[in-house]
Amino acid sequence: MKTLIETIDSTLSWGELPQTAAWVIEQGIAIQQIPAPTFAEHHRAEFVASMMRALGLRDVMIDALANVYGCLPGAASDHAAVMLAAHTDTIFSSDTDLTLRRDGTLIYAPGLGDNSIGVSGMLGLVWALTQAKITPARDLWFVATTREEGLGDLGGMRAAFEQLKSQIDTVINLEGLAYGHVYHAGIAVRRLNITIATEGGHSWLHFGKPSAAHKLVELGARIASIHLPQQPRTTYNIGMIRGGDAINAIASRAELWLDMRSEDKDALAKLERQVHAHIDAVKSSDVRITTELVGDRPPGFIDPSHPLVQGAVAALKCQGVRASLETGSTDGNVPLSFGVPTVTIGITRGGNAHRLDEYIDTKPVAAGMRQLIVLALAAAENGAARTK
Repeated sequence: MKTLIETIDSTLSWGELPQTAAWVIEQGIAIQQIPAPTFAEHHRAEFVASMMRALGLRDVMIDALANVYGCLPGAASDHAAVMLAAHTDTIFSSDTDLTLRRDGTLIYAPGLGDNSIGVSGMLGLVWALTQAKITPARDLWFVATTREEGLGDLGGMRAAFEQLKSQIDTVINLEGLAYGHVYHAGIAVRRLNITIATEGGHSWLHFGKPSAAHKLVELGARIASIHLPQQPRTTYNIGMIRGGDAINAIASRAELWLDMRSEDKDALAKLERQVHAHIDAVKSSDVRITTELVGDRPPGFIDPSHPLVQGAVAALKCQGVRASLETGSTDGNVPLSFGVPTVTIGITRGGNAHRLDEYIDTKPVAAGMRQLIVLALAAAENGAARTK
């Protein structure tokens, strides 16, 4: 595919690329201004659906999870299609101040990089191909997915992939701030909500009785003492802690949320067994501990030598950028776990994702769109022989 990438890049006219980049930035801001917390993406979904219709996509629909679908017909619609995806949800609550601020080529705005610019970049591909009157070799399915962040557990992509899996053989996933990176592997992720309950009581009168807060701190310290291998890379994080009744009360309830990740599912399973052993060591007849699985992201992998990965690398090389091959946890985990060739790429650079001072750099957007256009067209040209 590398030769195909170079051929496509050299034959296309890029005179309208600045207009494409400007369109993507403008629409990314419009998307960012619509609150879309995980599990409450419907308003943003309606806006994205209206954009898809305005761009002329066919079969535009919104499913029960607020995923938005639209199809750009290709020259060979009887062949398996390419799916392009970008998630619409953010980590920010619906009452977050979404006001943006510009500083030179930087735009500061919560959720703009992760992932409003990814969604507008996906739609910008449609805009660019339409403006240039280019018909892809195969159908391109565009899906704005939901529930990618946090406890969403990739629920939107799971539903979208189930909907389209019989019609596609390739997936290009977009994360707004990942320009220069090519994600070709999805790491395994397990998330637990651990709750500790005790009888509680008065801090003075009942001193010595078990405290759910004390036991939670003990459990957290035990987890923090677990030694992890550097290879395969394996991590844990206690992301949230809640509980207690009052400063002068022995806590009757406390809970934590634990995120565990690994490049290897067996290493992750070992870590989870160690966590459960520490839970067993802390619990007793008067200390009750319950564990709920709240996240289970499947792992998946394609070799760096795969044509799709090499195509993504070549598309960046055409922009003078040396690609960084990465593993991570994205919507791409889902199709990868089913053996469907998938890469995750970006539209631009920026920083401070998941923070109120998140920002994008507008300067790389044109190059980011160029790599996306070339890779999408090459993936469509490089399609498998099987039909739907």
